[in-house]
Amino acid sequence: MPYTWKTKIDVDETIVVIMSVLDKHPDLPNWLIVTIIGSISGSDKKMVKYFFNEVEKHAPSALKYFESTQ
Repeated sequence: MPYTWKTKIDVDETIVVIMSVLDKHPDLPNWLIVTIIGSISGSDKKMVKYFFNEVEKHAPSALKYFESTQ
């Protein structure tokens, strides 16, 4: 079951996970991509917009994994 973002802190935690994984590996694992796509689908549009803004700021190389969900 995907995680639903209810606050900016929920999104921030996701961004930290993305950044941490990308610091150690060149790509995000499939399980993480699927989980985040589920969060994008199930969360309020404001939280989704915040997610994309934060990814663009802190982990722009990860945008490619989620472009199809915008």
